[in-house]
Amino acid sequence: MWQLYSILDLALVIYSYALLIYILMSWFPGARESSFGNFLGGMCEPYLEQFRKFIPPIGMIDISPIVAIFVLYLARSGLLALFQMIG
Repeated sequence: MWQLYSILDLALVIYSYALLIYILMSWFPGARESSFGNFLGGMCEPYLEQFRKFIPPIGMIDISPIVAIFVLYLARSGLLALFQMIG
């Protein structure tokens, strides 16, 4: 059972890093238009879009990625608590 938890936890950690890299790529002109940027955009944008629907930008700052990463952190914590109750 803990092997399943380890796999899911690792997947959430990797996805969190992918989101962070994708967010930081916005600071570099043309980085999101590269093949790596398009790959990360295909992975990250569907998830981020769910938060952008409800959280408007503040001026020119989009805080929805911060909330998205925080939700992933909460999911990891909840997953750990669930697996501790089960096993």
